[in-house]
Amino acid sequence: MKDLFGKAILDYQTHNSPENIITETTISEEDEMDVAYLFRPFDEMPNIEQKALELAKGKILDVGCGAGSHSLYLQNQKKLEVTAIDISANAVKACKLRGLKNAFVQDILTLENETFDSIILLMNGTGIFGTLKNTPKFLQKLKSLLNPGGQILIDSSDIIYMFDEDEDGAFEVPANSYYGELEFIIQYKGETEDSFSWLYLDYNTLQNAAIANGFQCELILEGEHYDYLVRLSI
Repeated sequence: MKDLFGKAILDYQTHNSPENIITETTISEEDEMDVAYLFRPFDEMPNIEQKALELAKGKILDVGCGAGSHSLYLQNQKKLEVTAIDISANAVKACKLRGLKNAFVQDILTLENETFDSIILLMNGTGIFGTLKNTPKFLQKLKSLLNPGGQILIDSSDIIYMFDEDEDGAFEVPANSYYGELEFIIQYKGETEDSFSWLYLDYNTLQNAAIANGFQCELILEGEHYDYLVRLSI
């Protein structure tokens, strides 16, 4: 793994001539993303992220923390105990340089011997599940990390709108897989990362998976771009 996403984050943090990240998926053309977006303050975050941070309480786990903007708000403004994890060593290094006290290189599936009151997974938090088939494994792992009365705050988007419709109004989605399963390719400074699986879940599918894995699922907020925030609790 070249960790190009993390490299872009660290370049921005250290003023090392950062460039835009180029992303491409199985259903979309190349798109440029300004890495500065990952460093946005609370008042520039989408409503869904702001709402999740407002609801977060107690001892926090931030899964896939990226540049650490969510965790920094919880640590510095709300004075909460936050553990931030990411599989990107470069991103975690940037988080520490930004002043995040507890940031670690960690795969959520191998995290042990700790429990939390709130677990947040934001900026399409379901993405780390990779595929619909993997979703129960991740949900069970997240459940094992929750304290009694704890909550998981996770967002995603229904990307059905990205598919063409036929003359009867039916969407032309893949017949042999769930339409929210995408392959992502990232390019940065002329290098290309190996493709990786990334999952967008529509609300009903996430709700069904949550209930099947012993959660209550509450729709908290819907955004302007088919995105939404849910709270999972036991």
